[in-house]
Amino acid sequence: MYDVIVIGGGPAGSRTAYMLARQGWKAVVLEKGNGVGEKLSCTGIIGQECVRIFDIDDSVILRRVKSARLLSPSGKMLYIKREEYQASILDRAAFDIAMAQRAQNAGAQYVFDSAVHDMRMTREGVEVYCRKRGDSLMARAVVIASGYGTRLTEVMRLGKTDDFVAGVQIEVPVKEADEVEVYFGRETAPGFFGWLVPTADGKARVGLLAHKTPDEYLKKLLDLLASQGRIVPGEGKPSYDAIPLKPLRRTYGDRVLAVGDAAGQVKPTTGGGIYYGMLCADIAADTLSNALHRDDLSAKNLSRYDREWRRKLGHELMVGYRARKLFERLSDQQIDRLFDVIEKNHIDTTLLEATDVSFDWHSRAIMKLLRRAVVARVLGSIRLPFRSSKNI
Repeated sequence: MYDVIVIGGGPAGSRTAYMLARQGWKAVVLEKGNGVGEKLSCTGIIGQECVRIFDIDDSVILRRVKSARLLSPSGKMLYIKREEYQASILDRAAFDIAMAQRAQNAGAQYVFDSAVHDMRMTREGVEVYCRKRGDSLMARAVVIASGYGTRLTEVMRLGKTDDFVAGVQIEVPVKEADEVEVYFGRETAPGFFGWLVPTADGKARVGLLAHKTPDEYLKKLLDLLASQGRIVPGEGKPSYDAIPLKPLRRTYGDRVLAVGDAAGQVKPTTGGGIYYGMLCADIAADTLSNALHRDDLSAKNLSRYDREWRRKLGHELMVGYRARKLFERLSDQQIDRLFDVIEKNHIDTTLLEATDVSFDWHSRAIMKLLRRAVVARVLGSIRLPFRSSKNI
């Protein structure tokens, strides 16, 4: 019997397995694919804080960025830049492989081609059933880290979140691109945004988020960039993913925790989940280690995990989600006016100079922006989903 079965070999799953294995627990990762590193729909952008905290090796970083161009529906541009690097663009496949290798070096086992279709509680622990393997494994506890949309959270009575967005991305040859570009507008990505992220060797990732028909919007964005001579249309196939915009109401139960995208631990503003998922993986591993030592894997004891990750991220996710819902209601004209107001009032410069505003923590920037009277006038009759208290 294992101490912990981790379902899913992405960053959150591998980080959980690594932290448990290094403390001496017998951990195994069940990955449905033939290997890790197959999630290509992720832009792979992480902040420097994430790079530093999790000691991410330079070998998996394609490039570092300190600036970006934001383009409004009518083509207005905001150029944001800091002197120091703000983010790194990962070779996502190499990153996932490196995370798995780190866990294996610590003693965690990996079993591939092992899609989990069911789990059942027994007196001794949790029995996990793998579809293709045709067998089951037993563990004292289970971590669900298999991404958004897994039915396993419902099987274990953790529920599900039905507010999500579709992400689509393709890698294409690029002629001119040395900075990240973000595109707004209902013709590009209604309620969300599109992107062009240069990687290396004359290539870039082009993608977007959309509630409906992401293929159609991606084609429009690719056609636009090609007509501008920015990219060379390629023959590659887009990759897709579903990204949760809200966390589960409950991320723990008897002998089970949910981590990462499966738990909805994702930035609602950008859809980024690597950093928050890994932060929560550390909390999950610490909670499980203490519970295993005490031989108390009850929901009551494991609820500490839920309290601690919400204490760390709950405010960020709440403010980010409400900002997301507000942005989805803006017209192209309002977005253009926001660009004008931000530029004319030097709000972008003020936010960039603020020491409490960072790539990974958005709530302060959101609140600083919404407290501006000029911004409130642009939003007009849209009811702000925030209290105005400065204590937020």
